[in-house]
Amino acid sequence: MREEQQVGLGYPVGQLAKAFTTALTHEDKETRRRAEARVAGWNRVLTGMTDGTLAIGSRTPVAGLPAWVTPEVVRGGFATGEAAAGGPLLPYEIETARRAGIVAERRALFLYHLTEDGLAELTALLDSGRYEITLPEEGALLVVAWLLRAGDRAAALEILEEIEPFGDRLRFTPRPRDRATGGDADAEIVHRYSVGDVRQTLGRNRPNRAVATMNEALAVWNPFADELLAHWLETVEDGRVARREPEGWRERGAELLERYRRLAAEHTLCTKHRKPKENLAILRTALEDSMAGRRLSPRRLGLLQHAVDSMVRRRGAPGTPGHTALRERQAQVAARPTHHAVAQLLLARLSALPQDEGIISPEALTVPVTEDEARRTGVAAGTQVPPGMRATVESALAAPIGTLVERGVVPSAEVLAELAPQLVSWTTAQAYRDESLRALMASIYRAFRNRRSLLLLNLEHQVRLQELPWVRAVQEHHATKDGTRNAATGARLALRRLGELALQGFPGTIVPNPLLSEFDALARAAGMRVPFVEELAADIFMGRFSPKFADAAKLAADVLEGTLYARYYGIDYAEVRRLDHGDFGALCVRRAGVRAGLYGHGWVARNGMVIEQSQILTTHNLAALVHPVGVDPSPGWPDLARRAFATACVLVGRLHNNPRPLSTVKDAAYAWRQMVFFLAMCGLEDQIDVVASIQAQCRRQPDHVVRRLSPALAGLRHVLTGGRLDGAAAPAEARRWLGWSHRRHWMLDHAESRAGSA
Repeated sequence: MREEQQVGLGYPVGQLAKAFTTALTHEDKETRRRAEARVAGWNRVLTGMTDGTLAIGSRTPVAGLPAWVTPEVVRGGFATGEAAAGGPLLPYEIETARRAGIVAERRALFLYHLTEDGLAELTALLDSGRYEITLPEEGALLVVAWLLRAGDRAAALEILEEIEPFGDRLRFTPRPRDRATGGDADAEIVHRYSVGDVRQTLGRNRPNRAVATMNEALAVWNPFADELLAHWLETVEDGRVARREPEGWRERGAELLERYRRLAAEHTLCTKHRKPKENLAILRTALEDSMAGRRLSPRRLGLLQHAVDSMVRRRGAPGTPGHTALRERQAQVAARPTHHAVAQLLLARLSALPQDEGIISPEALTVPVTEDEARRTGVAAGTQVPPGMRATVESALAAPIGTLVERGVVPSAEVLAELAPQLVSWTTAQAYRDESLRALMASIYRAFRNRRSLLLLNLEHQVRLQELPWVRAVQEHHATKDGTRNAATGARLALRRLGELALQGFPGTIVPNPLLSEFDALARAAGMRVPFVEELAADIFMGRFSPKFADAAKLAADVLEGTLYARYYGIDYAEVRRLDHGDFGALCVRRAGVRAGLYGHGWVARNGMVIEQSQILTTHNLAALVHPVGVDPSPGWPDLARRAFATACVLVGRLHNNPRPLSTVKDAAYAWRQMVFFLAMCGLEDQIDVVASIQAQCRRQPDHVVRRLSPALAGLRHVLTGGRLDGAAAPAEARRWLGWSHRRHWMLDHAESRAGSA
């Protein structure tokens, strides 16, 4: 019997030390504050692990809390022992207690919401949609209120029976908000950042003291120095300063000194005018002595003469064409609005929008400064919004998710996974026939997807949405048969569209686990059984795979048997079809060429080699997306293959002088595997064209990239022409590119090698 894996204290202790160091030494106050919070969290983790109240690696890690309670989770999937919906009362809870005339305690709030008045408040929230659910627990009593209104008292009582023991600890009510959540018509519209997020980012744009000091020098002190210079030039005779005194010179000098005092009091950033060795200070102090009736000493007179001569020699006398042109250019520079001033103007434009939503038309917010705004802010009319600020505003674009991918608002598959719940929540909620229930379940779904994943061992799975008592209780309130059929069709279409977006947008990246969760939710809503398989962590892998891995490999056999992919990776899909679920792990171990049973600490590379073979056999969900999901990327499979290879080239380029290259080698090999799969979806003629084009693309790379990729390309060419990479027939220079190795990876040696080129 295999011994269950345990989690040691090494990782939490290391994280605590890092957080503690940051909290003590970082120069930024806010960073120190966040680090202090991490210190407290990791202290709770270590305390719970040592006293036995935390079982890290279990799906119920906190003693006394059922799986449906959202735990507080820190980096690495470690539960701290606290419930995310616990802690002190939030302001809206305190306000509810005050309004209801009850003691401000969770138990009293829980009981109040079961009274006639409390249920009436919840029902009003349901109908208005003016609520926000950030944790799934916050929707529980709203579901109870809906069930009671629908006459399903038994289901409501079942929920209350499960959550009542925690009524004194957890929040079970939503947060009120000013606006209603979007309805069915808004289901396709998603956003990455909200208006509030954008305002927070722009608000961090502080005045730049260096720029402000420069502008003050250009706009205030340089012109004043010109006036002092012109004043002294009136006294020049035969090239010598202070030789004569024109009529009214003293009166004008007194006015200049009085204005200097006003300017110095008002403009305090630039201090050069106070430094004795600066020309402006020499001109001013000499004038002060003259106005006071003091005779200029030979030294003072020499300094004055040098200052006047050097200023005229460098820029010309004030009023001359060259001098005037220079000062005009400097005035234009000083008049340019600062980034801070433009940020303040954008903040004003954004202030009227709903702060927790995206922006439908960001272009309307980034137009040049209008005449009216110029009068109110002093920022010159026609001033353009800087590109960086424009990009910040555009990052809150609210549009169909495909539009966000096309416009670069979604830069990675990981970000796509962050946005997918906004789309999937409405799609899966269509199974409910009541509109208010649809909106409620969509909100609960989004909140549930915000749960941080736990570190799980021994093939345990994350908590599923249907395990929440209040979600399970409304399963009987699905739509009619026709409505259910329509909802399933919508979920199938959404799954296909989301899969195509993932492949088209990021062909060189494997589907991240959070996005797979959305795929799985849509497949279930569509009534499809699709064995989506997660990326496993090599550092906690125990050599066992859940049954769906073998199912996924058999599904891949239906798509790939006899193709370029099967030949390149040497897969006998006939053998795969005969596998029992328990044999899948043994096949991966055999293909990896490692000894079975050597797992855990110290064997991460071997674990990674076995996991990679599982990804190769299953195609890590690519085959499932082709069949049964039915993705059909609009650019075509050849385009995806070329772009996946481009990703591999970029990653290989990062190996040069990289002190820790192994994770980059792994990611590059994954991009290569995606490319081989896309090639396998092409016809022979397209395969030949694509291989020719990627070889040409490779030749345009730096030499060290060409040398590293040459063996992999040689192996691909050999397989394309009918060869195999197993056995003595394979060319010596040809390689099957895998990402993991327990020895030094061959790709790291080919930068110095002069063997061949692509």
